[in-house]
This record gives sequence, structure tokens and C-alpha cells, in this order.
Amino acid sequence: MVANLGKEEPPAARRGARRLPRRESALLWWALFAAIAGAAWWSWSWRVALLGLLTWCLYEFLLVPTLCRVLKRQGHPCAERVRGRLFACGPSHQHLKNDALWRLIGLRNPFQRDAEDTDPETGGVVHSPYLRGRLTRPDRALILLAALGTIVTLIGTIYSFG
Repeated sequence: MVANLGKEEPPAARRGARRLPRRESALLWWALFAAIAGAAWWSWSWRVALLGLLTWCLYEFLLVPTLCRVLKRQGHPCAERVRGRLFACGPSHQHLKNDALWRLIGLRNPFQRDAEDTDPETGGVVHSPYLRGRLTRPDRALILLAALGTIVTLIGTIYSFG
């Protein structure tokens, strides 16, 4: 008690806990999107609006702070933080997420390895890789919207050159 002058010790669970780096606020990104939308409205330029749409699509695909959300073998979703809806926290979870993204567009992953369905400790199937790699509804919806926005941006870009 003398060393810290009467202050309480932090709980043991927090004392050795790893601190994650602080990320920028999502409000900064939405302020950027609002500024681009305002600039597009003010200048009546659909090209600036397409630039804003492309920026939002890239943000959703690559930069949005989110969670891994791949189901672990025990059945609960992984709560590791990741950047972008296309990414997972590690190679094994990324493999499952890649398979889910291929299934989202109606194809089988051509780079798929043989998935191991058994738990190494018990030898029994806990959850199949198909079930573990499913995307949540919000992730699925936002990935599809960002893909549609990317297609609209590409079509608009091609149209503007014609």
C-alpha cells in the first residue's frame, strides 16, 4: 500500500493484459463521406459522387474496424479485431472467410484446401467449416452493397470516357 500511496491495484486480469492500438473514430470516415457528398451536391458533379461511392466501397472492403466473426470450434464467434469486412484474424479463419466469400457469389473456392472437420483433441466434428465460415447478415449485406457500388463506379467511369 505504501508503494502506490493508497491507490488500489488494478485487477490481475488487466495488469498483464495486452493493450490494442487505438484506431481512428468511424465518425472521421463518415465526415469524409459527408464532405464528398456535399462537394458532389454543391458542384452538381456525378463524377465526384462516384469518387465518394468508390471511397465508401474501399472503406467497407478494406478499412472498416470490425470483428473477425468466424465461428470457433466451440460455436461462438471470434471476437478478434480486424480491418475490413474481407479479412479475418489469422490464416485459418481467413481460409474459412475466403470460402464464405466465394459461396456468397455462388462459386466454390478454386483455391480451397481439404478442410479438416474434426477437432484435433477429441477427433469429433464440432462445427463443419461450411457452418463456421458463414458470413453474418450485416457483413453479407454490406459486402454485396460495396460490390454493387464498385460495379456502378466502374460503369460510370467507363461511361464518362465514352
